[in-house]
Amino acid sequence: MARSDDRSTLGGRLQRYAHVGGTAAGLAARFAAARVSGGFDPKARASDLREALGGLKGPVMKMAQILATVPGAVPEEYAAELAKLQANAPPMGWPFVRRRMAGELGADWQSRFAEFSPEAIHAASLGQVHKARLLDGRAVAVKLQYPGMASAVDADLDQLDVALKAFRAVDRSVDLAEIKVELGARLREELDYALEAKHMALFAHMLADYPGVSVPKAVAELSTARLLTMDWLDGRPLMAFKDADQDTRNRLAVNLFHAWYVPVHQWGVVHGDPHLGNYAARPDLRLNLLDFGAIRVLPPRFVYGVVELYRGLLTGDEERTAAAYELWGFKGLTRQLIDVLNIWARFLYRPLLTDSADSIDEGTMGADEGRVTMQRVHSEVRRLGTVTIPPEFLFLDRSAIGLGGVFLRLRARVNWHRLFEALIDGFSENALAGRQGAALASAGLSAGGGHA
Repeated sequence: MARSDDRSTLGGRLQRYAHVGGTAAGLAARFAAARVSGGFDPKARASDLREALGGLKGPVMKMAQILATVPGAVPEEYAAELAKLQANAPPMGWPFVRRRMAGELGADWQSRFAEFSPEAIHAASLGQVHKARLLDGRAVAVKLQYPGMASAVDADLDQLDVALKAFRAVDRSVDLAEIKVELGARLREELDYALEAKHMALFAHMLADYPGVSVPKAVAELSTARLLTMDWLDGRPLMAFKDADQDTRNRLAVNLFHAWYVPVHQWGVVHGDPHLGNYAARPDLRLNLLDFGAIRVLPPRFVYGVVELYRGLLTGDEERTAAAYELWGFKGLTRQLIDVLNIWARFLYRPLLTDSADSIDEGTMGADEGRVTMQRVHSEVRRLGTVTIPPEFLFLDRSAIGLGGVFLRLRARVNWHRLFEALIDGFSENALAGRQGAALASAGLSAGGGHA
């Protein structure tokens, strides 16, 4: 049962409204004044928005980071600024940690650990991580959620509309209604650490045949809905290998490919937050997968659409491509809108479409080219009408872009086309549905991704 400071309460939401709402209202007022005076500068206002959200931390900043990755969700100037937001946050001190641990495990919680580091080794927008050692000598990571996060999520979702109106008044080319619902569902799931423990078990099951990827195991007796204790996996940040030899970087990239692409295309499960901080490499180059909060279970039909879109682009089959977008859940698409979406799709799928050992670099998937591509897509969509974005698109697109950024920094030279072809060889929607159902059941999960 959730503690009182963990449930979404009216008082907690009102407190968050005062903090976030004042920022959003102030931004809207400044935007309106600038328009009336004729001095509206999109780049300046976008910078204002980034600075304001960066100071708020918490769920609202995560929402902004996600929106920055959705093609056309916000104008290009805003996307470029919001993409600069960082997830790091100052950690809570030892008095907070002691109170929180006692609330989750009881007053004698320290007797259940041989060692417990009072300093957090990592602090993010929703919680922080400590290193500890169990009585049997095993090293563990202890993830502790900040109090009041449920109220913060609800309040920030309510205030999201206020912030979006600052630029939606002049740009209605993308309908974000379904995306807002998706954001809320996924953020609330991220607050459920019991669910995250089940996600860990799910990924261990899906990647059991891939020894190049390691998944930690939760310590059930030292975990709750707001506290997650798991195996400590030693490893170095991926950027420690950015100047390693080509073979080393290639091996890391292949392990990373399997860590993300195998769950998506063989099981219909997407890891929605594949950034550098969620991976570490062991001395033998096995890849540690470290965070399982942002997980989305995809309908098998949607995954079939992902594969069909790839095959349509590969063969130049326009009818197959159009049908694939329908499988994804896009609605009301004209031939012209499909052609525009294909600009985005060819950019995103580009490394998979060429049968050669290519590197993902600034010339193929770089940030500058990505912004130019997205700006072109956005301007064309705006000209042609409004597109309703299916909710599953949010996580898949965000993940693929994040993953491309990691590949970009590794400068690996790998034949991505052959890796992908081997993965989808003999693909069957029905077979995927069967595997997915069995895997979810084994981890105690439902088809919707939550608790069974």
